[in-house]
Amino acid sequence: MRHEEALDVNDFDALQGAIRRAAEARQAEQRACEAFLNALYHALRTASGPGLPLNNVTLDPTPDPTHRLRPTPPGGWYAAWVRLGLCEVFVRVRREGGAFVGEYGERGAFHLSDTTEDGLIALARRLLSEVAAVYAGEEPSGPERLN
Repeated sequence: MRHEEALDVNDFDALQGAIRRAAEARQAEQRACEAFLNALYHALRTASGPGLPLNNVTLDPTPDPTHRLRPTPPGGWYAAWVRLGLCEVFVRVRREGGAFVGEYGERGAFHLSDTTEDGLIALARRLLSEVAAVYAGEEPSGPERLN
């Protein structure tokens, strides 16, 4: 075996070791992001207020098309299509410190550290408002930090 081939095997082993070592953190991050997307879906369903659930909201988790690696490395994005009646909105989220950072629609963005029901409903209402503004031909507001 030539020296380059031995180096390739060592590099391969190093890659496998790195993936294994990060597996627990990566899986915890994935569960957290998927739970966040699910909580946002429920917030969108109740964004109209108590007793007024929106029944035509669905969530379809999907791989983020920007991913070039599987499994998603730590700090990577998790995504879903959210159907809001007649339109669908692509939402992606990742963990950053103790907060969730995300993007949605054409230019929507958020940084949410308060994942209480009130924080998620505020985000859901903002998402609905900004998507409505896009379809109305209005300029949506810029990224906002939500607590």
